[in-house]
Amino acid sequence: MATNTYTAIIEKEGDIYVALCPELDIASQGTTIEEAKANLKEAVELFLECADPEEIRRRFHDEIFVTRFEASNG
Repeated sequence: MATNTYTAIIEKEGDIYVALCPELDIASQGTTIEEAKANLKEAVELFLECADPEEIRRRFHDEIFVTRFEASNG
């Protein structure tokens, strides 16, 4: 079984944490950061297990850059 590394972007929305895997555009959520990350991992694994290989290739983005920047507001 092949193992790959994916990105998890997690943000708090109200009382929950929303996790996004930008490589495959898959999201999940949880009540803690750890739960959101675990649920995202499960969602990605289920997708990879069930999806057609062509759909995986079509959705996959292999160059993901996460950075921060400053912007003026006024």
